[in-house]
Amino acid sequence: MVRYSVQLFGLTVFALGLIWFAGNGEAVQSSQQASNPVYADTVRLEIQGETPAVSSDTSLAAKRDTFLRGIKRLQHAAYMIRNNYMEEVDSDKMFKAGIRGMLDDFDRFSVLMEKQSYDALMETTHGKYEGLGMQIDSREEHIIIISPIEGTPAYRMGLHAGDMILEIDGKSTSGMSSADASKLMRGSAGTSVKLLINRPGVAGEMEFDVMRAVIELKSVNYAGLIPGTDVGYVRLSKFAEESGFELREAVTKLVEQNASGVILDLRSNGGGLLDQAKEVSELFLEQGREIVYTKGKDITSERHLRSDKAPIYGAKPLVVLVNEGTASASEIVAGALQDWDRALIIGNTTYGKGLVQQVFDISNDGSLAVKLTTAKYYVPSGRCIQKPEVQQKDHADRESDIAAVKKGEDSMAVSEKPIFYTNAGRVVYGGGGIVPDIELDQEPWKPIEINLERKSMFFDFAVKYVADHPGIDPYTFQATDEIVTLFREHVKNQKFDYKTSTQVALEKLEEIVKDDSGEEKLFKGPLDSLSRLVEVEKANDFDESIEYIKRGIKTEIISSVAGERGVYEQIVLRQDKAVMKALEVLGKKGEYSTLMTKGAKRSSVN
Repeated sequence: MVRYSVQLFGLTVFALGLIWFAGNGEAVQSSQQASNPVYADTVRLEIQGETPAVSSDTSLAAKRDTFLRGIKRLQHAAYMIRNNYMEEVDSDKMFKAGIRGMLDDFDRFSVLMEKQSYDALMETTHGKYEGLGMQIDSREEHIIIISPIEGTPAYRMGLHAGDMILEIDGKSTSGMSSADASKLMRGSAGTSVKLLINRPGVAGEMEFDVMRAVIELKSVNYAGLIPGTDVGYVRLSKFAEESGFELREAVTKLVEQNASGVILDLRSNGGGLLDQAKEVSELFLEQGREIVYTKGKDITSERHLRSDKAPIYGAKPLVVLVNEGTASASEIVAGALQDWDRALIIGNTTYGKGLVQQVFDISNDGSLAVKLTTAKYYVPSGRCIQKPEVQQKDHADRESDIAAVKKGEDSMAVSEKPIFYTNAGRVVYGGGGIVPDIELDQEPWKPIEINLERKSMFFDFAVKYVADHPGIDPYTFQATDEIVTLFREHVKNQKFDYKTSTQVALEKLEEIVKDDSGEEKLFKGPLDSLSRLVEVEKANDFDESIEYIKRGIKTEIISSVAGERGVYEQIVLRQDKAVMKALEVLGKKGEYSTLMTKGAKRSSVN
């Protein structure tokens, strides 16, 4: 009862604040709103100070009268609680709890933001911060990693898009908001945080001990011609304040180098500023083309963003690389370029994060704001970016939803997705996320590979090896059999261990047998045999993952010697399968044009 009263009181405070700020609900939208910054940290955030315009329709007026009568009741309840509760009431705490209670039945992105959470949100678009370096979201009642930021502790430790964070420094993330999780993971550079991770398809849980660092938010991680070709490659890892400018400079240089085609890598790009998504799209789309539009319940929520500038790379072949970590602003770019038949999309279906949110300041000092979902994103063909999933924080069928996700049933098969058409009439698919034109198979990680990464075996070995072998040439270095032998010794000296799938199953079986009193001796022989099988399995794992291990050694040593650029030039641009596929499409005569026109069934629509 008290919780319900607190929620009602919160609604009273919030509603009275809106009425005080914008009158009785008939305020006209301010003309200054057009200049307000718009953000898209996997969602669009529009900083607003006024409520949308409301029509004078009779039904709306009746609803407003009912709303105001409800406010009076809430106000009375608030005074009753303050005056009659058995202990002193902390008004500030009660206000915040009430507002959170109001939002509790809405989607998980509609939340109360205190100053620290708001400041953290702003940090993702400019400047620096101290933390782990990854973008997260709250899903399946826990915190999910959308993507680690390249060059950061999270990236170097091998954390992946889709990893579920179960605990942060021993604190369960069950029901935790992404803002609260971010608060726990941030801290002074040089301190560490322990994360308990569950990775889809991997048996057992994994613990990562990650050292915090100063995270610099850059956008273009690499740009240049791929060695031995005239094809340009640009890696855009986020949409921050200077992304459009950085990318414009990079693409301009490629144009000056007469690149025959460009590969724009948006993999694991979790989004950022919406206006930067617009600027990026403008580099490739014809002037006047629609990039994205929003639509919600209120007529004022519908907005259309179009390209206002002539492109600097508007004719030659363009390939965009995406994966399951490609989200929000990067999905807008990929979707717009696909819908206008301006780029071929290669990779895996994107994350599907397309909710529009506005941030309403509800305090006089900027200490409190409500982030409220007001609409959804749609790309030009009419496809909604948001994946169809349960949005509510506490849903009656939540357990069945989670069970479906664990079984891989959270996304529709392509054959079940609604069909849309590009400008030239090619078929593209809705249902959330951007479905690529060319789907690539995803390679599953083996337990030994996951654990070598998370326990920093490659990184630690590289630090020691580089110190013992000064003068390494990153452009000729190879992970020879001799170096692999040294790595094997290093792993052994570090007492490296991990659990295979067989071992996890064996441990569960041992628990069952142990609980069944009197029967343990009967199973001793088979259990011992399985234990020996586990040891054989581990002995074979290293050899079976030898190519992965060589690549990991080479990557970390080159990174230590030549930094991120060296890794791109010697690893990504020479071995990455998605890049190789893009080069194949761009290099084979007529292949790109054939794929871009394949399946077109109607005349172009302007």
